[in-house]
Amino acid sequence: MGHKTKLKEIAKVFSKLGVIGFGGPAAHIAMMRDEVVIKRKWMNEQHFLDLLGATNLIPGPNSTEMAIHIGYDKGGWKGLIIAGLCFILPAVFITGVFAYLYNLYGQLPEVQPFIYGIKPAIIAIILTAIYPLAKQSVKSINFGLICIAVLFAVVLGVNEIYLMFGAGLLSFGLHKIQNSQNDTLQSIVPLTFLQFTPATFWTATNIQLFWTFLEIGSILYGSGYVLFAFLDTELVTTGLLTKQQLMDAIAVGQFTPGPVFSSVTFIGFQINGLSGAIISTIAIFLPSFIFVALLNPLMKKLRNSKGLSAFLDAVNVASVAIIIAVCYEMSKETITDWRTMLIAVLSIAITFGYKRLNSAVVVLGGSVLGYLLFQI
Repeated sequence: MGHKTKLKEIAKVFSKLGVIGFGGPAAHIAMMRDEVVIKRKWMNEQHFLDLLGATNLIPGPNSTEMAIHIGYDKGGWKGLIIAGLCFILPAVFITGVFAYLYNLYGQLPEVQPFIYGIKPAIIAIILTAIYPLAKQSVKSINFGLICIAVLFAVVLGVNEIYLMFGAGLLSFGLHKIQNSQNDTLQSIVPLTFLQFTPATFWTATNIQLFWTFLEIGSILYGSGYVLFAFLDTELVTTGLLTKQQLMDAIAVGQFTPGPVFSSVTFIGFQINGLSGAIISTIAIFLPSFIFVALLNPLMKKLRNSKGLSAFLDAVNVASVAIIIAVCYEMSKETITDWRTMLIAVLSIAITFGYKRLNSAVVVLGGSVLGYLLFQI
């Protein structure tokens, strides 16, 4: 009975996050930390950080993979599937509705006034989560220097995956130099990632959509914006999708909750109707479930090896630095006038002052305040 209750709790948590999870991966991860570390105490800060670091090392949508990791940790294989589906499906359903209406009427509804206030509120949620994670991950001066270096490198445009692996390898090397004892790898082998032969777009069939999005889900690192750049090359230049449809898909990804990769549902619908939407959605998310299922059982071995533990600690620091950089970029794009500044300041004061307050309240409050101020 207890296990069933736990699975129900996993479903409840990630269904909720799938509905209120506005703002992209950094915001989703901040909300997950609030739910599983602070409120429910399912894990401590260090383990949450380890899962975050592991998530950043594999391709695919980061927040979705984080949800799957947590589900696997708390409920095994069933938890893995439940957490992933419950986080993904609300966004897919909402995106599917927009895709249908867009296909019917050729335009998107006017939601800008609400998004206007949500974005500054999301920044507050990210900052509230990143502060304790940063304190936990920066364990020494060396890690502090790595964090600062990665932060500047991200802002300058250096590829994130290079920075994470680079930070990990640097820390691993320093550990080996500082410790003469042999530190076994305990049968850990480097992860190799599948690469699928790109589908050729002779016709817009579901088989072609499946292989295209399976490839993207298997090799793509980074945020949803990287996804859109990839889709521009794969779909727009081949004539399957218009530039306007891609831009509208980006808009849908921004104003719907849940993983940004759910925009693929919208795109699949435009190319091949409902079946195209379903096939595309399954294909883009399937690799995430597989990668997490393979990686999660190795986490204890990583921690038990001192050298690999140093590698993971540095990856954790790099992950935190990357989230800080994302927050900085979001702030530049979002806080553009006194209204957004006011919403951001109020949201930060509330989230830091009332740490147990549900992040959904902050999102909803920012949305309503944004709508009201937008009319001024």
